[in-house]
Amino acid sequence: MHAMRNLEIVWEDLMEAFESSDPELTYFLDRETGEVFSVPTDYDDDPFWEEVESQDERYLEIPCFDYSQERQLVHSFIQGVANEGLKAMLVRAFVGKQSHGRLSEILSFYPEELERFQAVREELITGRAGHWLEEHDIYPPERDF
Repeated sequence: MHAMRNLEIVWEDLMEAFESSDPELTYFLDRETGEVFSVPTDYDDDPFWEEVESQDERYLEIPCFDYSQERQLVHSFIQGVANEGLKAMLVRAFVGKQSHGRLSEILSFYPEELERFQAVREELITGRAGHWLEEHDIYPPERDF
């Protein structure tokens, strides 16, 4: 367990890591510098991976935004849609595998709902990032969670 510490982190970089669902990339946070960086999962550099592994207190792997979390988010959002016709379209789109893509296409015709969805998604991701940072005793000075 680390001592509680303030750490300057580029918030947009951290959010990009938490929003990523790319299985080809692994994101890390350097606890010493606050840098967020990504590495291809098939990066063929044994010394690099050995350093990351041996310094696991320094390099924290950032969890990605996975499919089940996205489906849960979309389901919650759909439940809050007041327009019954739109809700029915979204429910049908939700049944498919890539529900987020189709959801965005449908919501592009409903800008207020699209904005609400983006706000809900950002709130979820920001909350996850905040809890994750707190679990690792990291408190960026400019953020309150």
